Amino acid sequence: MLPFIIVIIVVVVLVGLVIASYNGLVRSRNQVENAWSQIDVQLKRRLDLIPNLVETVKGYAAHERETLTAVVEARNAAIAAPDTPKAQANADGVLSGALRQLFALSESYPDLKANQNFLALQEELTATEGRVAYARQFYNDSVLTYDNKLESFPTVILAKMFNFESREYFEADEQARTAPTVEF
Repeated sequence: MLPFIIVIIVVVVLVGLVIASYNGLVRSRNQVENAWSQIDVQLKRRLDLIPNLVETVKGYAAHERETLTAVVEARNAAIAAPDTPKAQANADGVLSGALRQLFALSESYPDLKANQNFLALQEELTATEGRVAYARQFYNDSVLTYDNKLESFPTVILAKMFNFESREYFEADEQARTAPTVEF
């Protein structure tokens, strides 16, 4: 009778470990999905601010059409980019470079630099950039935790059995890592 009770206890403990490990994987996967949606929300918020910023700048720097066109094209490319970390990171890098050039224009136009609408939009965009950076970091931390679970024993066995897959980090492309060249 004692060996039977020991076997039952071992089986119950093993089943409990399997359930806890599986649920941990599901929680981590859901955390990654949530973190990705937060990046998406902040990127969309930034994309919504850009048309107002471009319209404000147009009134002061109409002959800087090339820079304004680059910002609009980068925004449109970001909207059309596939919903993957790599594609979004690439589109984000191009858009960030175009925005840096747009803000550099304000240095040449004192009236624009003093315009309350421009300053408010610039401040809102700067705050949104901070939120995007935080959301990226949170996403990458969530991916790290999830991927660590996928590669750790005993969850690695369950991960392979139930087809849990590693997630891609949100990384800046090479273009976003270099400062843009601004010429007037």
